[in-house]
Amino acid sequence: MKQLQPLHSLNQSQRIALAGVLVLLFPIFSPSLFRPLGRASPSLFSEWNAPRPRHLRLLEGALDRHISIRQQVELWSPLPDQAWKPCTQSFIGSPLPEKSQGFLQVFLDGGLNQQRMGICDAVAVAKILNVTLVIPRLEVNPVWQDSSSFADIFDVDHFTSILKDEVRIVRELPTQYAWSTRDYYATGIRATRIKTAPTHASAEWYVENVLPVIQSYGIAAVAPFSHRLAFDNVPESIQRLRCKVNFEALNFVPRIRELGDALVHRLRNPPSSSETSGAMDPTERVNTIAKAGAGKFVVLHLRFDKDMAAHSGCDFGGGKAEKLALAKYRQVIWQGRVLNSQFTDEELRNKGRCPLTPEEIGLLLSALGFTNNTRLYLASHQVYGGEARISTLRKLFPVIENKKSLASAEELAEVEGKASLMAAVDYYVSMKSDIFISASPGNMHNALLAHRAYLNLKTINPNMILLGQVLVNKSLGWSEFEGIVVNGHKNRQGQLRVRKQKQSIYTYPAPDCMCKAA
Repeated sequence: MKQLQPLHSLNQSQRIALAGVLVLLFPIFSPSLFRPLGRASPSLFSEWNAPRPRHLRLLEGALDRHISIRQQVELWSPLPDQAWKPCTQSFIGSPLPEKSQGFLQVFLDGGLNQQRMGICDAVAVAKILNVTLVIPRLEVNPVWQDSSSFADIFDVDHFTSILKDEVRIVRELPTQYAWSTRDYYATGIRATRIKTAPTHASAEWYVENVLPVIQSYGIAAVAPFSHRLAFDNVPESIQRLRCKVNFEALNFVPRIRELGDALVHRLRNPPSSSETSGAMDPTERVNTIAKAGAGKFVVLHLRFDKDMAAHSGCDFGGGKAEKLALAKYRQVIWQGRVLNSQFTDEELRNKGRCPLTPEEIGLLLSALGFTNNTRLYLASHQVYGGEARISTLRKLFPVIENKKSLASAEELAEVEGKASLMAAVDYYVSMKSDIFISASPGNMHNALLAHRAYLNLKTINPNMILLGQVLVNKSLGWSEFEGIVVNGHKNRQGQLRVRKQKQSIYTYPAPDCMCKAA
């Protein structure tokens, strides 16, 4: 048998041939490295190159910053009373009529918080029409492929109990309507399906267009149903009902609450500094935390996934490879129809349209007075670029936690791989945090902004236009940057804002969900 030649004895042409074979075989053994269009994770070679810090001068200033105890005390102090209080519990709606006019089904797409808004609207429409609501069906999310049902996420018994005097709700349709399924509506045009509901439709539209179908067939299915009820010119009783659903009826199932409580307990009762972060100065840690932040934590919703990065049209410092990969992604996912892609990065940042990177949110937190001992809980599905993208944030805030760092594999088993359940855990922990901040607007940002305002909890709402403008100014030193950020966020830390015309009731709960305190 002919023996294999050692590598050093091969001539140049043989070595080139061998290298070519290895290049051809490498993608077979490591396919995940060559998938530039996967939604979940980037390709190591063609997708992006780990960027260096884009704001090195500010980063050096942030790492060398001095924060007084007074700043810490003010930062961690709870919000003062703002003379508003929740109203939904004391609200008594009109009594239920003796007979329902039929059944209403809705099919809800989107992520957890978009579906949450849809549930509130569905209850309101059922009340408007005096019909029985079937527990809403949650569609499989096309991005995260999560098939979790309403009952997997929300406590159905609590939901129906809280609303029993407002709206009739059933888990399943009676046998005579068992044919009304998602599959039935997917296979043809059906008289009982309403798919023309306009965005932000009026209450009158439902009375004129949906009620006649229910009266004729006993049932109507509305799909799609996201953002399908107006925020203005709706009876006060219906607005209050939407609030009651959102803030009182939608409780997560026990397993989510139990896991959330366990995470919160571990965040508030961490191991000693010698066990967690030997790199930090123990004296500084003890002095700062003992005076202001003991047992407290911040939730950071780091909304920086691949969809967000691509859709924004912004430059995030990953070089030509990243720009080309994101442009290709936009073409494949949205056929290039992304409005922001026609503007330059500087134009987008000056308009506040670019999501904050982990580095930029770290600079914001540092300027606002958070020390490097602050416990940060990251509420996010996946950060585009992974750990390499987070590394600068971790330099500023070494004590970063998430579900996986705080919980065991056994504790996470029931929610792992299910985006809606993971988001529900993050939502629950966010509601228990001392301070919440989101890196960019979105459904979770809006939902928590409203829920925490309803309970008068501190929530930092980044001034995206201001930050976009100062971060493109490379001549700014740390002190000047810090002063601009502090002044620009004095009234963006949970101060209640009354909802204006056309604004969402699910972002601004006053005055629809709240009353002036006596």
